Amino acid sequence: FFTIKFFLLIFIALAVFHAANAQTADVQRVQSQINKIIEDSGSAFREGLFALKENKRAESGQKFDRSVEIFLSSTLSVQSDVRLQNCYAQLLETVYRIEFPSDVQTPQIKALSATCGWRWNETDYALADDVANRLKPAKRTNSPTTSGNVNMTSVNVALPTENLVGFNSQEFEASPLDELSKLVLTEDELDVENNPVAQQQYQYIQYAVANKSLGFTFQVHPMIQQYINYYRGRGRKTMEVGLYRSGMFMRMARRIFREEGIPENVAWLGQVESAWKPTAMSWASASGLWQFIPGTGSRFGLRRTAHVDERNSFDEATRASARYLKFLANRYGGNWELAMAAYNCGEGNVDRAIRRAGTANFWAAYPYLPKETRNYVPNILATILIANSPHQYGFGHVRPAPALLYDRIRVPASTNLNLLAQASDTSVQYLRYLNPHLRSNMTPPEPYIVNVPPGKANDVLAVFRRIPASKVNNTNLATSVQGESWQNIANRTGVTVADLMAANPGMKEPRGKVFVPVASVPGSRVTATSYSRPSSANAATASNARVVKAQAGDTVSKVAVRHGADPTVVAKYNGLLPNSVLGAGREIKIPAK
Repeated sequence: FFTIKFFLLIFIALAVFHAANAQTADVQRVQSQINKIIEDSGSAFREGLFALKENKRAESGQKFDRSVEIFLSSTLSVQSDVRLQNCYAQLLETVYRIEFPSDVQTPQIKALSATCGWRWNETDYALADDVANRLKPAKRTNSPTTSGNVNMTSVNVALPTENLVGFNSQEFEASPLDELSKLVLTEDELDVENNPVAQQQYQYIQYAVANKSLGFTFQVHPMIQQYINYYRGRGRKTMEVGLYRSGMFMRMARRIFREEGIPENVAWLGQVESAWKPTAMSWASASGLWQFIPGTGSRFGLRRTAHVDERNSFDEATRASARYLKFLANRYGGNWELAMAAYNCGEGNVDRAIRRAGTANFWAAYPYLPKETRNYVPNILATILIANSPHQYGFGHVRPAPALLYDRIRVPASTNLNLLAQASDTSVQYLRYLNPHLRSNMTPPEPYIVNVPPGKANDVLAVFRRIPASKVNNTNLATSVQGESWQNIANRTGVTVADLMAANPGMKEPRGKVFVPVASVPGSRVTATSYSRPSSANAATASNARVVKAQAGDTVSKVAVRHGADPTVVAKYNGLLPNSVLGAGREIKIPAK
């Protein structure tokens, strides 16, 4: 009995010993992975600093982007370890401060190194100091004609325009406000009295105001007709393009303005602000359909982080614009001309003009307003009149573009747009078009509402109900065909059958969209590829595709040309765009001809 008991105790002790060793090994393995994530991110961040020092802003943006993506593409959740949490949070803050430097909050690059535990030497610290000095915003004096809704309390306003750097994959277009500030009407455009057509149209303005047919009142003034003259002549193309593009957004804008209690026709302000371009940006860093500068956008709930700039959003920015206009209309006793003026040049400028004029009337205050604002208000009123009676003013031939339709859904934190595109049967490029406020191909690190193609909301939600939240940034989808085997999908995706079945528990045979795990192990042949329904061409070439490695500074097009392939075909095959910038060593598949 004692012999049996002795051996039993020995067995238990050995089992406990082996279990402890196994647990220790697991902990060490995880810690090793954490160390590598932090070190790799630090290397990418340091490369970004070197690029920034050499004034290679695009390259530095890519490196900073990569330093963040290393955390997000790992199999470990950032929330699983306090070191990862602290380093990642400090990294986001620092990259944001690099991109939007200010005197108030400068990027704490050395503090980031200490938080992450990067092994920096004196050269690295000198580099950090050099970059920090370069990022100090230059003092700038702007004229009072600053556009974009700034609340000016003095003539001198510092705006961070030249120093905008960082990882920003958004693309912008010039704002029409920049040209508006320079516009000078010709003698013919100014002539209303001696032009019979202009006289007749001016009478129509008086009639529309008297009958309140536009939903709000304003004072009739010859300058409104003068801008109509401009648009009927040399400004015709501008008006035609604006009326056409208005079809994409005006239905949405009318709905939101109506919900916020704003006259729907006031929404035509968006045509003058941006020509209905969500990525329009002015010299003063005003951005989006409604041309918010950062400060005013923040006042009305538009977030501007390393992940999103909601000034470029559709719905959120439109609602913020309606609320800002409502605030201004209340401030000026329901006077929409003064509200529009303040939207352009700020309440401070309008208040001073009113004090100098001695009355709260736009046309009385007109001489004391900035030049751009003097052009701005009659321009909007002229646009409203033309838009409501296009045939009356010679624009009846313009057919507005179809409304831009989309579904709005909430997706998990840090969702990769590659997965979202596959789930909604579209491209990442089109998702970026529907979501111009996203600053990269990843949603923010919290549940977030995004726009997807119309009719696809249920399909996308069905996918996200099946996938764990921790996998939304390292999983792709493949669309199977009836009768297709796991082996066939494995052949065309480069993922083993075992891994495919593990990613799709309970699915004995492929059906519909199946999950394809993306390996995060360096050297793996699996990349973030966009998988689609197999065609006869894909089936014939999938197993014969060559895998090549990109060099530093390569784009998909460069790699394709170097290997004698069509850039468009290679980009599509790898789920990328022809101009996508590739990191050194990135594996790209070249399909067989």
